[in-house]
Amino acid sequence: MRKVGWFDIYVDDMDRAQTFYETVLQTELAPMDDPSDDTVIMRTFVDDFASHGAGGALVKLAHASPGIGGSMVYFSCDDCEVEQSRVEAAGGQIARPKFPIGDHGFVSLAMDTEGNMIGFHSQR
Repeated sequence: MRKVGWFDIYVDDMDRAQTFYETVLQTELAPMDDPSDDTVIMRTFVDDFASHGAGGALVKLAHASPGIGGSMVYFSCDDCEVEQSRVEAAGGQIARPKFPIGDHGFVSLAMDTEGNMIGFHSQR
């Protein structure tokens, strides 16, 4: 089986980014240490790794910057319009409102507070 096991979302302002993701996804992020580099700041999406989803973290690194044009993370939702409705109040922008993707459900696209393009996916 090939599946994504982890993702990093690069940020410039950790507190701002953490507030955005906690607000939009209605979740809590927890501090995570990098034992090999104490300059790395991380906040992990709490995951028991028993689910079908991938674990991941917001990451602030000296050698990586946020922005569009790279890999994109899609967050699974019951109805992506719900998460989409929280984006602007949390400081982000809607890039493309909820739209159908055929038999695969619906997607909405947003820019987070750091300039990263992210997606929300749902079946309804």
